Amino acid sequence: MLYRVKYENERGQTIDFDSSPELKALTFDGFGDVEADVQSHYSPYQDGSRFIDSVLKERPIAITFMVSGSDENAIAYHRRNLSRVINPKIPGLLTVETGGMIFVINVVPEHVPSYPSGGSNQGRRYQKGVIDFIAHDPYWREPQEVSHALKAYEGLFSFPFNFPIEFGREGDSTVLANDGTVDATIELNIQGPVVNPIITNETTGEFIKLNRALAADEVLHVNTSPSNKRVEIYRGGAVIEKAWGFLDPYSSFFSLIPGDNLLSYKADSGADNAIAAIAWQNKYLGI
Repeated sequence: MLYRVKYENERGQTIDFDSSPELKALTFDGFGDVEADVQSHYSPYQDGSRFIDSVLKERPIAITFMVSGSDENAIAYHRRNLSRVINPKIPGLLTVETGGMIFVINVVPEHVPSYPSGGSNQGRRYQKGVIDFIAHDPYWREPQEVSHALKAYEGLFSFPFNFPIEFGREGDSTVLANDGTVDATIELNIQGPVVNPIITNETTGEFIKLNRALAADEVLHVNTSPSNKRVEIYRGGAVIEKAWGFLDPYSSFFSLIPGDNLLSYKADSGADNAIAAIAWQNKYLGI
């Protein structure tokens, strides 16, 4: 399998493997496999156990590489640059291009790049090195968000967000395709004016409902990611109110299951003038 790999830290500094003859990636580990903690329940006098759930562990990723140069000074320069960019104190993003697709994952270096000794690992014009990363969120994802807009009725309107929108044509319901291999959390934005809007995943039966009216200049923002859950109301691009207390008690912070998801958008009133935009990233267990 051929990979094109780039690392960028939070300061915007990058290392692009295989972009020049001086830096070549040799091997990759952790792109496909990740361990799972299988949780089971044991009852008295029961043969075996009962499966409860599986929880993925952090994903370790290792890259071995070769640095080459005209002399020891050139090798030392590359080593300093690698240590400057791949710094355990600075998280970053690993981007991998393979099979005509691009995947990203957030990582933290576990150490400064290490350089083994020995004649097969180093010489006057070359040096082999090793980098180990840890991905606390083990899922690979596509870098581009997928987004879709729902509306209750036909009409002329615009939506004040800067990501690409594909408008639904089936009134207040549409099928969204999660092309990843695992559930995808969503970001939901509902533009007023609308009263008591509700977004339902008809495929799973879960819904998100706000028991509140939104004015024409207000936007409800919901993020269903377990690590970044949000329920906020915006006006003029700024948060004016936390809206947890306005959520219907039976609401669920649902995700899109792999494959097709039928989503509907309804409201008690005002839905003909309101837009609901849903965005997500396709996620993968391995690449």
